Amino acid sequence: MRILGLDVGEKRIGVARIDTDTRIAVPVGYILVDGTEWQQIAKLSALHNTMFFVLGLPRSNEGNETAQTVYVRNFAKTLAEKVPGVKIRFQDESLTSVVAEERLKARGKPYEKGAIDAEAATIILEDYIENYEQPDRRPQETINLIEKEVERMKLNTKKTRHKIKNAAKWTTSIIIIAVITALAVGGALIIKDIRAKQRAEEYARLEALMTADVFNFTILPGQTIYDIKANLINEGYSAEEVNEAFSADYDYDFLKNRPAGATLEGYLYGDTYEFYRAATVKEILETYLSAMGKVISENNLESKYSERGLSLYEGITLASVVQKEASAPEQPTVAQVFLSRLADGIPLGSDVTVTYALDTIDPNRETYTDNQSALKIDSCYNTRLYAGLPCGPISNPGLSALLAVAEPSDTTYLYFLTGDDGLMYYSHTEAEHIQNIHSHCQDLCNVSL
Repeated sequence: MRILGLDVGEKRIGVARIDTDTRIAVPVGYILVDGTEWQQIAKLSALHNTMFFVLGLPRSNEGNETAQTVYVRNFAKTLAEKVPGVKIRFQDESLTSVVAEERLKARGKPYEKGAIDAEAATIILEDYIENYEQPDRRPQETINLIEKEVERMKLNTKKTRHKIKNAAKWTTSIIIIAVITALAVGGALIIKDIRAKQRAEEYARLEALMTADVFNFTILPGQTIYDIKANLINEGYSAEEVNEAFSADYDYDFLKNRPAGATLEGYLYGDTYEFYRAATVKEILETYLSAMGKVISENNLESKYSERGLSLYEGITLASVVQKEASAPEQPTVAQVFLSRLADGIPLGSDVTVTYALDTIDPNRETYTDNQSALKIDSCYNTRLYAGLPCGPISNPGLSALLAVAEPSDTTYLYFLTGDDGLMYYSHTEAEHIQNIHSHCQDLCNVSL
């Protein structure tokens, strides 16, 4: 399960993410508190496919609630109203901003205030995940853990080890007595306090190792295989390895009914994951394919597409077009327009499919130098020229686009366009559509394909 952590401030909100499978917290960035923060949080929720948030809850040094505590609680209440269905948990935070800044300073690189907030959110998630669904430890298990911590604190010189060895019996006896006494009165010894004393000294070393061995890789909704290949090569992988991985066979049920010769276009689910530098490109692609399989299964997409008269491949293909045509709030209506045009035998007339055709045949626009000639390109992706769906996905759709095709809006439009003002304009007839072009799309509708 994915969780987003928020370090809530009055000017900025630090954001981090974690997956309960890997249990590694990663900073995402920060959001400005400028009135759009709720929309930005909703976008992050959709992007990372989670409704689970952990908010840092500040307290005074004495453990009492403060004015900032009230601010965070009110923030949580508003978040629940703005993003229905959100699940919120609080995590006590203490000096997270101080520790976050120590981490950033240890890296020896310039950083801005927003980076401190994101790092603080990471620490909040680390503290939360430490006790997430963990069973209660028995006394001996606690003692063993404490003894391990003592061993880690030993220095490597023989003299120091000798001193610690001589003191070990007394130290262990005191620890055992303390644990038994605490348990007798119903208390619990928290070993996190011991680790906290070492944090500041060890963060630099541990994170340096992580930075050297681990990297983040992101596939954004709407990106194409061409984009993803270029990004992998930028990470240091060879073009040969990248091409071989994209041409390899992958054993996933949702890939089996694709047409012969189909690529992975459309099936690499957009998200950010952390990989070791030693990971192969094939292993990286399998991570995104597995994520896509999970989305298909959890949202029952194959069955829902079937209700629309589409196979899974056709549904993903249409979702890839919807992804490129509209933002998330408009995607269900755009999907309705395309589904209606398919049902009526009207060409989709989508310029983004023409652009994809051009990118595959004439990427440098050496032959098709103007829109008039481009719209006549003889390609199965040209939905201006040919009715029906393009012959395959034209991008890797995100969750909102995949769901839009499965659950389109309850409208009856046949036309749409994006105006020069960035708004969507819909119409039922061609005459209305032409009027919308004249009224709202003098510049954008003439942009080169």
